[in-house]
Amino acid sequence: MIRIAVEKRLSGANGPFTLSVDLQIENRSILTLYGKSGSGKTTLLRMLAGLEKPDSGRIDVNGDTWFDSNSGINLPPQKRRVGMVFQDYALFPSMTVRDNLLFAQEKKEPTKVDEMLELTDLGALRDRHPETLSGGQRQRVALARAILRTPDILLLDEPLSALDQKTRSQLQDEILKVHRRFGLSTLLVSHDKQEVFKLSDSVAVIKNGRISRNGSPHDVFLDRITSNKFSFISIILSIRKVDCIYLAVIGTGNELVEVVLSERDVANLKPGDEVLVASKAFNPIVMKLKETRQKPGS
Repeated sequence: MIRIAVEKRLSGANGPFTLSVDLQIENRSILTLYGKSGSGKTTLLRMLAGLEKPDSGRIDVNGDTWFDSNSGINLPPQKRRVGMVFQDYALFPSMTVRDNLLFAQEKKEPTKVDEMLELTDLGALRDRHPETLSGGQRQRVALARAILRTPDILLLDEPLSALDQKTRSQLQDEILKVHRRFGLSTLLVSHDKQEVFKLSDSVAVIKNGRISRNGSPHDVFLDRITSNKFSFISIILSIRKVDCIYLAVIGTGNELVEVVLSERDVANLKPGDEVLVASKAFNPIVMKLKETRQKPGS
């Protein structure tokens, strides 16, 4: 388990404020930090990585103390087993994809690098340089490189924000695949509610330097009753049964809605389906998009 309980004085758009958080990250889970820009989310990642020093507090990772202001402990970044993935990839332009991955290893294990190339579908790109890759390919290289460090914690600072929606969705699947494959503990920063809901086991909402809400994505984002007229096309994120009804979580822009499904809907729909959602009086209608395109008059 990872425990971070720290304070640090910061300057924001509205003046100075104190970032004060107390968080636990369970092993093999993904915790997402959600909140406005300038609330301290990236600073928290940098303090975990040892790139910034808290004013006070303590950081414990799997039984080891990385920082303790009372005892004067502050492990340097190179002694912290951290994998970091940023928005800007941070790849070495003069190195091939394979060499970028090899560089991440303290003890060079070419066989493990080759296995990672295949696992992340980078095998055909092994001899290419970063400048010849697409944004999604470069971010996949950055993710593979971070994992090859065998980190105690993987830190993802809005790694997909610069990508188009299709590539972003593919990389979200990639993150989930490698997270589960290697049993990682992951701290993610994201502004995208659909992304947070898809990837996260838990969410901490940071507001004015404090954690204002903390819990499952469902509890944090969907514990209110809403009444919205809507008609949109989106993706089903999850389907769950509550008592005798089925509820589907569907993303709309950077928001989430929860829709009641009929038994017939559940038989024909699954998470990942692209659907048309429309209101009819007070009852939502959810139909697979390809079906509506085949029957435009229905």
